[in-house]
Parts: sequence; C-alpha cells; structure tokens
Amino acid sequence: MRIPRELEKLMVFGIFLCLDAFLYVFTLLPLRVFLALFRLLTLPCYGLRDRRLLQPAQVCDILKGVILVICYFMMHYVDYSMMYHLIRGQSVIKLYIIYNMLEVADRLFSSFGQDILDALYWTATEPKERKRAHIGVIPHFFMAVLYVFLHAILIMVQATTLNVAFNSHNKSLLTIMMSNNFVEIKGSVFKKFEKNNLFQMSNSDIKERFTNYVLLLIVCLRNMEQFSWNPDHLWVLFPDVCMVIASEVAVDIVKHAFITKFNDITADVYSEYRASLAFDLVSSRQKNAYTDYSDSVARRMGFIPLPLAVLLIRVVTSSIKVQGILSYACVILFYFGLISLKVLNSIVLLGKSCQYVKEAKMEEKLSNPPPTGTPNKPSSKSQNKCKPSQGLSMEENLSASVTSQPVHQKENVIPLLVTSNSDQFLTTPDGDEKDITQDSSELKHRSAKKDLLEIDRFTICGNRID
Repeated sequence: MRIPRELEKLMVFGIFLCLDAFLYVFTLLPLRVFLALFRLLTLPCYGLRDRRLLQPAQVCDILKGVILVICYFMMHYVDYSMMYHLIRGQSVIKLYIIYNMLEVADRLFSSFGQDILDALYWTATEPKERKRAHIGVIPHFFMAVLYVFLHAILIMVQATTLNVAFNSHNKSLLTIMMSNNFVEIKGSVFKKFEKNNLFQMSNSDIKERFTNYVLLLIVCLRNMEQFSWNPDHLWVLFPDVCMVIASEVAVDIVKHAFITKFNDITADVYSEYRASLAFDLVSSRQKNAYTDYSDSVARRMGFIPLPLAVLLIRVVTSSIKVQGILSYACVILFYFGLISLKVLNSIVLLGKSCQYVKEAKMEEKLSNPPPTGTPNKPSSKSQNKCKPSQGLSMEENLSASVTSQPVHQKENVIPLLVTSNSDQFLTTPDGDEKDITQDSSELKHRSAKKDLLEIDRFTICGNRID
C-alpha cells in the first residue's frame, strides 16, 4: 500500500525534471544562441585570444537552434488536416494497431536519436589537433535534422490518432487505446526484475507520462481552434482528458505494486531512484560538469525534447494567429512568463535535489575531485584491451561524447574498490543492511554490484550510449 505514494513522489519529481528540460528549449536556448552569435559577430573586436572561435557549449547551442529552425520550416510542408482525415477514415482495429506500432517506434527513435545528436556534438567540437575519425560535421548535421523531422512527424501521427479517438462519436477507439495501457501489466508484471531493471522501467514511465501530457495539450489546442476557442468545448474535452490520465496513473500503480511484490523489493527503492535523479541534477549544476542538464535527462530517461518542441511550436503557430501590437505584447509577456516559470522550477528542483542527496548520504560522490583531463578526449578501447595492467590516464577514461557526465572511474581489480556509505545505500539489497559489518570480509571477494549512478548510460530500449 506504500507503493502508490512512493511511486507518485518519484513520478512528480521526474515529470518536473522533464518539464525543466523541455522549457529550456523555449526559454534559455534562444538566449544562449543569441549570445553565441553575438560573440561571433564581435570576435574581431576582441581578437583571437583562444584557438577556438566558440566554446564547445556554444557550438552545441547553435546546432540545436539551427536544427529547430530548419525542422520547423520543414514541418510546414506536412498537412495536419489531411493527416487527420486520412487517419479518421481507417477502421478502429487498424488504428489500434497503428497506435501500438507508433509507441514502439517512438522508443526506438528516442534510443537512436540520442546517438545521432551525440555524434553531431562530438564531431563539431572535437579538438583540431586530432585527426578526424568521423565522416564530418555536415553529414552528421543532416542526419540529425532528418531524425528530428521524422520523430516530430511520428509524434504528430500519435497526436492525430489521439485526436481522432477524442472526436469519435461512440468513444470506442478511446476505450481501446486506454485498455492498451493494461497490456503493459501482462507484459511486465510476471517477469523477474532487479533494482536496476525497475529503475529503467520507472524512467520510461516518467518519460511516457510527460509525453502523453504534451500530446493531450496538442489535442486540446487543435480542438479549441476548430471550435473558435469556445470555452464550453473545453469542458466537453475535460472528462476524456481526465479518463486518459487516470488510466495511465492506475496502470502504473498496479504494475509497480505487483512487480515489487513478486520480486521482494521494498517501497524504499523509489527514494533511491529519486536520489539518483537528484544526483544527476546536482552534478550537472557544478562548475566542472561536462553536460548540459537537458542532455543528462535525455540520457537517463530517453526523453529528447527537440522533436516534441518542434511539433508544439508548429501546432501553436498554426492554431493561434498573432495580429496587432497588443497580440505581440501578449506574446512577449508570455515568453517572460515562461522564463520565470523555468527559473522558478529550476530553483525548486535544485533545492529538492540537494535535500534528497543529503538524505541519501551521497555528498561524498559530489566532493570527489573531477578529472583534470580534457572532457573532449575519447577513450581508446584498443589501449584498454592491450594494456590491462598499466594505469590509464584520466583522459582515456572519459566518455567520447561531448555531453557526457563525469562518471567516476571503475577499477577492474576488486580489492582496490573502496565502498562508501553512499555506495552501500544504492547497492545493498533490501535484506542485507543489517549484515554489512559482519560480511565485510566476504564482500571483498565478491564481484561488486553496479551502482545506480553507473547504469544511466542505457536508454529505455537498453542501448548503450557511450
């Protein structure tokens, strides 16, 4: 009975993390692109003090901004109305199959898309002294543009299918789509789950729930536009929206409750998951962090905000017509309101994250000295295989991705491992907390279990990202 409360605490915290990364695209990213372009234009006034024209983070910001603009104009060639009537003409069973295929394709796209974006960022910011081992920036850039465009179209088809379900007269399609959530219970409850596997499932559920909220927002915007923004029609949509959200919450609660029951996992594991997410946030705010926060959320949960942001901008600009000085003033005020919401959300999240990290006694991991090597130096797999006994430099152990987080080194020799309180908190099974001191000599000869902070290199599909 404690599972619903602990699970919803994790879900709420994770949804606000996704919201923070999503708002970053609309608020801070345009400002950072403007500052990067301003630096380029004013560079002759300051002279070339450094070898680089722009910092690696500024290069990534410009690439993100250009991808957003190009994909936004490409989305104008996709007719939403034609897609709506094409989907509405299909049978109910066919639409049910299409919606299931779209969910699977969305997960695969999220997994592959982060690899494409990582490859683009690394290729664009790799050191000049190094010989290029990649095919170049331009092909990777076109691959990233194509990925964001196709993923945005896929999410648009999902939103259109959901819109058809809302507007069907007998609501049969909506009922079938809601019952599709209960198929998750059959597919996952009776399987064996470890703590790490349950953590990946929780992250996937957080990302799925946040994406559904954005899809419902898009459906409401399209329906309100068709009814000339009549407030009465919003109350017609409200029961269906509540039904979809309630079914999603109920399925998650039942699924996690029985998974933890069958695998003898206590409800306290969700506080560990929440502390692990909080650790990501706190570590990304440090001065020596190698990653932007939105990239760490994408890596942990498989949530990539760029395609969803492109679709939302496309729907909002087509649904709301801005005419006159007063309308532009309202748009500017709305933008400042979004910035205020982003800053307030970031402040609250950072405070809560520090609280969760302290409660989990994970400050020692934050206080470890960062590696002194260059963050853009990739690790050499051939050297790791040929020289297993020699000490590797810090630069060779860093991730190949520009946006990768500082991950603590893992030694191959087990007796050299030093276990701290935070390691015991995250890696000790539920029934072994009392026997830590008694079995300390035996633990030296056992293989060390993976830390929750060291398994975040997997997306929701299980593909290794670094």
